Amino acid sequence: MSSSRVFSGQMYGAQRSGAGTIRRIRLENFMCHSSLEIELGEWVNFITGQNGSGKSAILTALCIAFGCRARETQRASKLKEFIKTGCSYATVQVDIKNEGVDSFKPEIFGDTIIIERRISDTTSSTVLKDRQGRKVASRKEDLRELVEHFNIDVENPCVIMSQDKSREFLHSGNDRDKFKFFFKATLLQQVDELLQSIIKQLKDACALVDELEKLIRPAQLELSELQEKIENIKRVEQISQEVQLLRKRLAWSLVYDEDKRLQEQAKNIETLKKRIPTCQAKIDSTLDKLEKLLERLSKKKVQVASLVEKTSEVKRKKDELWDALCSARKEKLELEEEHRRGTKQIHKMRNDVRKLEEQARDIQDKHIRNTQAEESEIEEQIKELEYAVDNVQSLLSSLKDEENTLSEQISAEMDAMKKINDEINYYERKQREVHHQICELRLHQTNKVTAFGGDGVLRLLREIERHHKAFSMPPIGPIGAHVTLVNGDTWAPAVERAIGKMLNAFIVTNSEDACALRKCAREARYNFFPIVIQRFSRPRLIIPNHSLPQTSHPTTLSVLHSDNPTIYNVLVDVCKAERQVLVKDYNMGRAVAFDQRIPNMLEVFTLDGFKMFSRGSVQTVLPINKNLKIGRLRGSFGDQVKEFESHVSNIEQDIDQRKSRKRELEKKVQDFNRKLDNKKKRRLDVERELMAKRMKLQDMQKSHAVDASVLPESTTNELLQEISDGKMVIKKKEALLETLKDRINEAEEKARTLKLSFEDLGESTKGEVEAFQKAEEELTEIEKEIHNAEANKLHYENIMNNKVLPQIKEAEAKYLELEKDRKESYKKASVICPESDIEALGDRDETTTEQLDAKLKRLNQRLMHESQQYSESIDDLRVLHQEKERRILRKLHTYKAFRERLDACQKALDLRWKKFQRNASLLRRELTWQFNGHLGKKGISGHINVSYEEKTLSVEVKMPQDASSTIVRDTRGLSGGERSFSTLCFALALHDMTEAPFRAMDEFDVFMDAVSRKISLDTLVEFALAQGSQWIFITPHDISNVKNGERIKKQQMAAPRS
Repeated sequence: MSSSRVFSGQMYGAQRSGAGTIRRIRLENFMCHSSLEIELGEWVNFITGQNGSGKSAILTALCIAFGCRARETQRASKLKEFIKTGCSYATVQVDIKNEGVDSFKPEIFGDTIIIERRISDTTSSTVLKDRQGRKVASRKEDLRELVEHFNIDVENPCVIMSQDKSREFLHSGNDRDKFKFFFKATLLQQVDELLQSIIKQLKDACALVDELEKLIRPAQLELSELQEKIENIKRVEQISQEVQLLRKRLAWSLVYDEDKRLQEQAKNIETLKKRIPTCQAKIDSTLDKLEKLLERLSKKKVQVASLVEKTSEVKRKKDELWDALCSARKEKLELEEEHRRGTKQIHKMRNDVRKLEEQARDIQDKHIRNTQAEESEIEEQIKELEYAVDNVQSLLSSLKDEENTLSEQISAEMDAMKKINDEINYYERKQREVHHQICELRLHQTNKVTAFGGDGVLRLLREIERHHKAFSMPPIGPIGAHVTLVNGDTWAPAVERAIGKMLNAFIVTNSEDACALRKCAREARYNFFPIVIQRFSRPRLIIPNHSLPQTSHPTTLSVLHSDNPTIYNVLVDVCKAERQVLVKDYNMGRAVAFDQRIPNMLEVFTLDGFKMFSRGSVQTVLPINKNLKIGRLRGSFGDQVKEFESHVSNIEQDIDQRKSRKRELEKKVQDFNRKLDNKKKRRLDVERELMAKRMKLQDMQKSHAVDASVLPESTTNELLQEISDGKMVIKKKEALLETLKDRINEAEEKARTLKLSFEDLGESTKGEVEAFQKAEEELTEIEKEIHNAEANKLHYENIMNNKVLPQIKEAEAKYLELEKDRKESYKKASVICPESDIEALGDRDETTTEQLDAKLKRLNQRLMHESQQYSESIDDLRVLHQEKERRILRKLHTYKAFRERLDACQKALDLRWKKFQRNASLLRRELTWQFNGHLGKKGISGHINVSYEEKTLSVEVKMPQDASSTIVRDTRGLSGGERSFSTLCFALALHDMTEAPFRAMDEFDVFMDAVSRKISLDTLVEFALAQGSQWIFITPHDISNVKNGERIKKQQMAAPRS
């Protein structure tokens, strides 16, 4: 409903255009009227009549005509209740003046606009017509535009005040009710409600923008993850560039190392060549020294020759004395030695004589004891001992052979036992693996989903169920749980090898769901599974036959079945299952993959786990993946469990057999070791016995030989004769020793005399001898120096010839070899990259070739590791990143624009709110001024207090006859007429503050006495004529006391029919 414009001061009077005023009202079957037509004047209209004559129906009809709802009239709850009883429809028609500058679309409607509202039991319609009654418009928007143009607000009590509102307003002493009346009449309520609704809409809009910004955060997170992935791939490319750069640097580093070695070798050659002058200088200095020494030697020899001549006689005499002295000493020593030998010989001969005497006595005693029988017995014992030694030696040899045989047997049994032990370990490890597989299969038998991720996938499914609101559509997975094999489990190993990890994959419908699924996976601690984004609304793909491999062998897609079209589409789009051919064995697989050239075929998989494919001329066969779990797609895990249990039983039997065999071997080894220990003990005893018998035999043989060599009695006589001869020789030797003692004394005396003579001669020739000796010593020293100089010369010549010159030749040869190696390295490095590329890199660091090689190996390993992690193309990722970033930026820009508009709206709202508060304050002031102005016409003064915070309005009136000048704050303290007049003044003050083309008041003079009614009617007429709007007053009372005039029109309603 349109709002009335609020203004201050008097508006137009006689010069008004009159546009929007009501010319005629026609009612048909409306409330109590079967047919009513009433024409109204442009100024003041009084309509009177008895109660029940249908006066109030006129105002109700006006409200209905201008779009008011039934409840807002306070006369009915539904429009059909306004239809007169017994009729099927009701019509309200209002003619509005449309002239002057404020006319509404005069070119269409003309000078009159007819509003016709028709009401039936089920519907109601509003039609706008021109003055000829032609239909122009029928939409509510057209009616709303008209009332907004003429500023007609029938819900405003200052425009149409029904009798209910009049009674409520005139008799209400409640300040809150008065405030509501004021707040609604001045349109502040409408503006306040509008501002409050705008505040709520702004809050809702801000909340919506906040929610939109929150919704974009997962996409931003995904974008950051994508950016991180791009950065990681950039790092891989950077590593690859570093590897290429290191290869270049390493290639040229070898060249530069060769250059360094060439420089070092050149320096080495220079150093070696510098040694030649040094050695030559030393040789020359040695030659000079040698020449000087030879010159000194010749001079010294002349000096020694002259001294030799002088001391030759002295020397000759001295030599003769010395020779004689030496001869005497030598003779003395020889005689003493001869005397000592003689003494020793005598002593030895005496010992020999004593031994001969003892031997003679022994021979005689032994000869007496020995007889012929004893001698034969000894020979028999010797033979027995020899036989026993031979037997023991034969036994020892056999024991050694048996000992060697036992050692070989023990070694063979130990090798067999080690082999069996290895077999037991192998079968036990195999038994543990099969037991683990049985446990997994039993778990899969309980819940098939665990075959495709174990306990982790169960935790993930529980997290998905817990966060199901985070997904736009529930994820599908794992894929393996949604597919089955067609025609048995024959192709299960090949299918699992072909699909691989995709059996564990989950499918989501968009990237937001993928982010939510990753979050659930992190909470479930299960991250190693693929995520596929596939639209769930996409229909099942239909693959034409010409796009399939033209072969009789089945494909992966043909042996799989899934009721879910999304699963089927993923198998085709992601796994390429329709192009994977399955064969039985390796040879057939090679024939299909490489020989037959089947079109549309991507890969071939065999039942025994081989994968084969060809790309161009390259043929590839991948071996069996031992880490791949198979058997997950089998229809029945029970058969597989029984098969594994039977296999475990066979393995346990094999283990028991080998453990039994091992125990037998251990027992045999223990027996062999016990036998070997016994043999060793026996052999040691036999060896000791053999040694004892041999020693006994040798002793017996020696004893028998001595006994056999004993001579008869003649031998004893010979010994006695030998003893006698020995004693005679001893006597002669003793006499000779006495003679030698005398000669020793003479030789000693002679040596003493010669020594004295030699010493006397030496004292007399000491000076000459010392000079000669000194000269000889100097000569010897010179000869020694000459020898040393010659040795030094030979030494430096050897160094020159054997060391310096060969080293120079060797260094030069090595230099030529290094030059050759450098050329080869330069050639190889130039193939890798030109040297200018290395020079363009800047200064060379001090990194060695070994360090570069080690760094290159580390980077290659790192590059291989990083490359395996990221298989996507960085260009594709960048395109995807740019597209996502563009979408996100577009959304952010849109949200930012929303935020800016909301901020602008908030600022405008704040400004409007300030204006609203200022206008409310101004209206409060003007209301008091207008109220006082109208009261003053009767000599009364008053004041209106309006509190917007407490939502109250109080009227204060001061009557002129009140001598105490007491202000009446409650109008109920006034008389009926005074209260009605003050209330009328309050209403007129409100009318002064509003603008509308027409106004209507029903039963405004209720409860007034004749005097107050007269004053009120005069005041109203005066105000209406001065104010300038069209006024409609409806009252059941007599209005004859209202003065007549051309601007005042009075009409009497017909009395109601009884």
